[in-house]
Amino acid sequence: MPFAGFVLACWLVSSLSLAPFADSRAVAQEADIVSSDPEAAKLLEQAWIDDVRQVTFGGLRAGEGYFSRDGGRMVFQSERDPANPFYQIHLMDMETGDIRRISPGSGKTTCAWIHPDGDRVLFASTHHDPKSADLQRQELEFRASGQQRRYAWDYDPEFELYEYDLTTQEYRRLTDARGYDAEGSYSPDGKTILFASNRAAYDRELTEREQTLMEIDPASMIDIYKMNADGTDVVRLTDTLGYDGGPFFSPDGSRFCWRRFSEDGATAEIFTMSIDGGEAKQLTRLGAMSWAPFYHPSGEYLIFTTNRHGFANFELYVVRADGEGEPVRVTHTDGFDGLPVFLPDGQRIAWTTTRTAGGRSQIFMGSWDHAHARQQLGLDRDAEELSDENPEDRLAAIAAAESASPEFTPADIGRHVDYLTRPELGGRLTGTEGERRATAYVAAYLESLGFEPAGVDGSWYQPFEFPAGAVLDEGNRLVISDAEAELDQAWRPLSFSGDGDFEAAPVVFAGYGLVAPAAEGIEAYDSYADLDVKDKWVLVFRDMPQEIKPELRQHWARYSSPRRKASVARDAGARGILFVAGPTSQVTNQLIRFDRDASQAGVSMAVISIDNESAAKIMAAAGKSLLAEQQALDHGEAATGYPLADVTVSANVRIERKTGTGRNVLARLRTGRAAAEPAKAGKPTESVEKQPADADADAEADAEADAEADADAESPAAEGEPVVVKRPVGRAMVIVGAHV
Repeated sequence: MPFAGFVLACWLVSSLSLAPFADSRAVAQEADIVSSDPEAAKLLEQAWIDDVRQVTFGGLRAGEGYFSRDGGRMVFQSERDPANPFYQIHLMDMETGDIRRISPGSGKTTCAWIHPDGDRVLFASTHHDPKSADLQRQELEFRASGQQRRYAWDYDPEFELYEYDLTTQEYRRLTDARGYDAEGSYSPDGKTILFASNRAAYDRELTEREQTLMEIDPASMIDIYKMNADGTDVVRLTDTLGYDGGPFFSPDGSRFCWRRFSEDGATAEIFTMSIDGGEAKQLTRLGAMSWAPFYHPSGEYLIFTTNRHGFANFELYVVRADGEGEPVRVTHTDGFDGLPVFLPDGQRIAWTTTRTAGGRSQIFMGSWDHAHARQQLGLDRDAEELSDENPEDRLAAIAAAESASPEFTPADIGRHVDYLTRPELGGRLTGTEGERRATAYVAAYLESLGFEPAGVDGSWYQPFEFPAGAVLDEGNRLVISDAEAELDQAWRPLSFSGDGDFEAAPVVFAGYGLVAPAAEGIEAYDSYADLDVKDKWVLVFRDMPQEIKPELRQHWARYSSPRRKASVARDAGARGILFVAGPTSQVTNQLIRFDRDASQAGVSMAVISIDNESAAKIMAAAGKSLLAEQQALDHGEAATGYPLADVTVSANVRIERKTGTGRNVLARLRTGRAAAEPAKAGKPTESVEKQPADADADAEADAEADAEADADAESPAAEGEPVVVKRPVGRAMVIVGAHV
């Protein structure tokens, strides 16, 4: 969402003068620990957000980063084109750090969002406006004169919503109404778009009061709308004077959040509403500029921005989604911290901040402590109750069992789905409270059907460890021909690298490191043809040759990822692989990003990213030019690799791979005549495991049960009805409730 009104956005510019607003509405200013005790303030912030790092660097400013459903890509807006002084939309690959502009490059743009399918991007743009080029030229001339405007959003009535197809690279206009149409976001299922617009102010006669407000600030007439993802069936959801903007869907898509400004734009509060336009709920009453709300994936709370601690200090706060209790402060850093978003895993957060060296706004990211947030908001409960004995989970499971029909109808399935997908369970992420509650529900349901616990120590549960992130540990070291390279400046391990000590060995150059089979009209390509890389380091370029045809690029795309190239090198016997962007590459960051989400090594050798300067020195030592070699390969012609004489590389890679604990549900059903009654046909089970017979005296009963099971397996199920295969051997069968 753009920065609300004529004051909010100004915090993204380090050279802002605050004098014009000195007499604005009073903000609740509290004695702030940021200035009174900076060290204590830092510790308070770290309790919420840790491992903070900057993820965007280029341009005059950048902000509003939003993520794909898998968290692998981030779309954001940035002023970084010398020919255009206005925001353009960019897409970042979070594994490699590669960035590409996806907006046309002309006009103004804002507020992008990636479709849940990951194949297209929504954003607002004015590039269709014939005056765009003149506006760009005028702004560039103004800046060239040495003057600088106070940063403000102008709510250009030419803003319209566009959809960009990442595959066809085509733009599709979704709105076509006079007025500001922007701040769009897709619903979780991708079928609906929420957006903000003041279009109503342009298609009807305004009252005298409305006209006055419109002339002072066009944002005062902005309301929330929804429409189908193709731009049809536009419906207005709010109708109140004052800026209603920045709408985002709740994780389950049933509600949305937004900020509502007062008529004069001096204060704003956070609201939520059902997607049909009813049940509006005000969550904050801070009497400050509180805006940019965003739901945590659990649906339990929202994060937002407010300047309640002083007009010049915007901080992040959280507030419960049910409106209970008071908002709680998260960040404790002077300046601007705003436009927060949670990544889909709920374990990381990204936000726009001026805590950069030069005070310019950029996007930062950190690890988010969900448990701490719940505790601070009063959402935490007794751990035992949450995991095993939560009455609500147990009662819901029993009610579902009692209501189920013998045929197990779609309505029966719906009761389970309704409970397991409720916002309080937060998506049932592995190792979270939501997972514990979901498995407690399943256990209670199986118990109500007559099953017995078959888990560890007589419980219903089978705990298991799972990968939960990775960080660089102490002791990472790279030596190139006796010269040690600087970590995070000249080199960096990739998160799926092998861990350990990799002794000094010669280096072999393998071009782009591609091995791709032939396809129709395309010859096979093998960078390793006739090249011995066993027990050697392999130096390769990232990505693909720069000047190849689109059809070749499309074919090679699946073989060009760092992980794929590393696997090829490993299978060829290499000791390690060195990735370099190269002088002709268009990537923004020479070093590939270390993915803290990755937890398990994908290859058993060292996988390292090095900068162009280091790679050029390696090539030069062997009498070769990095630039010349890349240029020779950039048109896609095959070339044979070769050893690089007089160069050796060694490395120590230290990666701490974190783990968490999740749990499955295990239940046992006693079989035979005496225990046959509780096993009702059609009840949901995940899998069945055979158990050995424990007494010959039960053979007759077991044989009878086997016959019944075989008959059940052979009889056709009604269309749409789940099939439950029972294969008891002996007296018991174990129902393994797979991770829900």
